[in-house]
Amino acid sequence: MTLRLLLLLGLIVPAVASVPCFAAAADRVALVIGNAKYPDADAPLTEPVNDARDLADELKRDGFNVDVLENAGGEAMRHALDRLYGKIKPGTVALVFFSGYGIQSNRQSYLIPVDAQIWQEADVRRDGFSLETVLGEINGRGAGVKIALIDASRRNPYERRFRTASAGLAPVIAPTGTLVMYSAALSAVVSDSGRDHSLFVQELLKEIRVPDLSAEETLNHTRVGVTRASRNEQVPWISSSLAEDFTFVTGPAGNRPAGGAAETNVTPPPAPTPSPTQVVVAPPAPPPAPPMPSPAPSPVQKADTPPPAPAPTATPAPAPPAASNSPSPEPNVAPTSTQVALADDPTVKSLSAKIAANPDDVSALYRRGQVYASKGAYDLAIKDFDDTIRINPKDVEALNNRCWARTVIGELQTALRDCNEALRLRPNFVDALDSRGLLNLKSGANKNAIADFDAALKINPRLTSSLYGRGLARQRSGAAQEGALDIANAKAMDPNVVQEFESYGVR
Repeated sequence: MTLRLLLLLGLIVPAVASVPCFAAAADRVALVIGNAKYPDADAPLTEPVNDARDLADELKRDGFNVDVLENAGGEAMRHALDRLYGKIKPGTVALVFFSGYGIQSNRQSYLIPVDAQIWQEADVRRDGFSLETVLGEINGRGAGVKIALIDASRRNPYERRFRTASAGLAPVIAPTGTLVMYSAALSAVVSDSGRDHSLFVQELLKEIRVPDLSAEETLNHTRVGVTRASRNEQVPWISSSLAEDFTFVTGPAGNRPAGGAAETNVTPPPAPTPSPTQVVVAPPAPPPAPPMPSPAPSPVQKADTPPPAPAPTATPAPAPPAASNSPSPEPNVAPTSTQVALADDPTVKSLSAKIAANPDDVSALYRRGQVYASKGAYDLAIKDFDDTIRINPKDVEALNNRCWARTVIGELQTALRDCNEALRLRPNFVDALDSRGLLNLKSGANKNAIADFDAALKINPRLTSSLYGRGLARQRSGAAQEGALDIANAKAMDPNVVQEFESYGVR
């Protein structure tokens, strides 16, 4: 099944008018990083550098001493963090913003420099920067308010080599006095928009400029704005343990710390304010369904680990015959609105150009199939996986992803063959176990579904899709209490898991 990958976090630091001795006296320091040019990516990201510049300008107007990095390698990020740590004194407000690629590994989120050499999961911990470690160091230097804003929930360029078993970013275990915001929900990823600025930073800048909003209100209003503007497709995640009130701008709009420029007063939308104790803000209730279907998460590989024996298979009800593994011509019909929209997607354009130049570019075919699957264009995804497998019949990732895509659209017999072949080639492949578990769940083979999900969870206990799927299968098998516990744990780790399974036709 799909592994959602890519990461987003946000850091923000507010200073409160009601406590002038703290707000006025405390130093404000910020490190702002925009990484766009990753050599491993097909093309540079369009948003991070512009977002970093605009946010840095705003923070300077709000009295922050800002260090800005663009397209920073590991050494540059390390030196910049050391400079940040050196500026912190007791009571300092410290803010970190990162836009680029992030990876979740071993239940932690890592910010990735542009020169990272990542071929296996251990390389993430070697070359990446743990957000928890950064916040812990800031706290250890005596910072009073710690804010992290992370816009890193993009599908990363390393997934062809290895994939973590949980996509997106991990929840942060942060010290008291910390406010963290990801630009998307835990374990969720969003595509680079191709625009000059991200929706997340656009909404964030609007709210920062509103005077006398607490930091928590600023971020809650940002979350509401992003959710509404994206029609509930992108729901930022917030965690707060602030013990001090903090505002970016106090008094009239022109009354900024350190003599900042005046701004137009903006009326914020109503939003709930979390308590000053540790809270995790759940996504708002979804609005009415939009005319276009919401994209389902794309299938992503998970880390390979030596594991238990594979689970038994199911024999699903008959389904349409298998599609041919040879390339098939496009039907002679007018393209749908989805196909038109996908043709304009910058990633699809780039990959399609590579395929036009070399029809046997297996990497481009596979990656375009992933993009199509992430957009819900499963027929197009399956065609690309067909061609990938035609070129390399032993491509277990393509076999698994085709199994998953076929399962979602109900082609259960052919999907089962794909999953079984992937597991024959790579026994205990966690992705294929997860995909086959979904297949068994959809076919009503609950016992076999539980066995597959059990095997997957032994390899990766935090695989939310297997945890939620096992909960459903247990409930359907009569183990209501055990099933409810699995479902509750899965929802706690990823609030979007229910919507994900509904998009697969599983409730």
